[in-house]
Amino acid sequence: MSGADQARHAAAARAGLSIVVPVYNEAAGLARLHADLIELARHLQGRRALSCEVVYVDDGSNDGTLAVARALPAAGLDVQVVSLSRNFGKEAALLAGLDHARLGAVVFMDGDGQHPPALIETLVAHWLDDDCDVVYTAKAHRSNESLTRRIAVKAFYLLLNWGVRTKIPEDAGDFRLLSPRAARALRQLPERNRFFKGLASWIGFRQKRIDYDPAPRSGGRSTWNFRSLMGLSLNGLTSFSLAPLRIATMLGLLLAALALLYGGEIVYETVVYGESVPGYPSVFVGVMVLGGVQLIMLGVLGEYIGKVLFEIKGRPVYFVAEHELKHDAKRDTKLDVTMHDAAE
Repeated sequence: MSGADQARHAAAARAGLSIVVPVYNEAAGLARLHADLIELARHLQGRRALSCEVVYVDDGSNDGTLAVARALPAAGLDVQVVSLSRNFGKEAALLAGLDHARLGAVVFMDGDGQHPPALIETLVAHWLDDDCDVVYTAKAHRSNESLTRRIAVKAFYLLLNWGVRTKIPEDAGDFRLLSPRAARALRQLPERNRFFKGLASWIGFRQKRIDYDPAPRSGGRSTWNFRSLMGLSLNGLTSFSLAPLRIATMLGLLLAALALLYGGEIVYETVVYGESVPGYPSVFVGVMVLGGVQLIMLGVLGEYIGKVLFEIKGRPVYFVAEHELKHDAKRDTKLDVTMHDAAE
């Protein structure tokens, strides 16, 4: 390793690593996850001299998650516990974790155990050794999911990336590492209606994909259902793509063309053959079709207008009810000894 590389690695190690973990009703498996993070932090400290902290963001849990998080020991890494005033959603919890991260690089991961902590060392290696700014993970396959869900996911990413300059990688998740400068760039984005996966891709820099197989949940049950997934999909589409508006425009043009052809056919049959076209059925079908299309278009416009209204109001994305910071006792002791020796 050259002297320049050694200096860069040393500077990155001094910046440190913050691990942001948004949690919602994850009391059952949080202690196990924290034990794995302690082991990881000690390994990174010993191998790369990289100091670590973990930031648990409790997004209004009602199952004792906050009490479990408060009791977690600060051994091998500092521990922050940020409790939001209510359930603001995962995107708000991710932003709260980013705002409270004190060290340079930031890793985002879920608190349900499906994101393996051991994989963080691989993300760190690509950041330090390959000079990557964003190292994101993606599902290696979806063979364990239903055909309907796989088709829905494929259609979502096709719409999301249709006609956009910055493509959002398919199957990419929130489990990713951001270098110090990438984290600073993400903090500068002012919008309140956030779609983290899209924003992390939009900022650019050097990005690398890592495929992995998610682990089973460590406890509890998933809070994601069809309604919440649909809400997240609509949020992503309307935040990063004009595809819904373009589809509405194309649908309107198609119906206008069909109506013009149908009108021409009626005129032709009346003039050439003298046939009278029944009025009631054709008018009824035409009104129903056009009415339905207009309502769909109004709904699409309403989604975008609602986002504009949300941004104009300028309300905070989240409120913090409680914040607790616990320092690693052993590291503080080492710092005190070093300062004492320097004074002597």
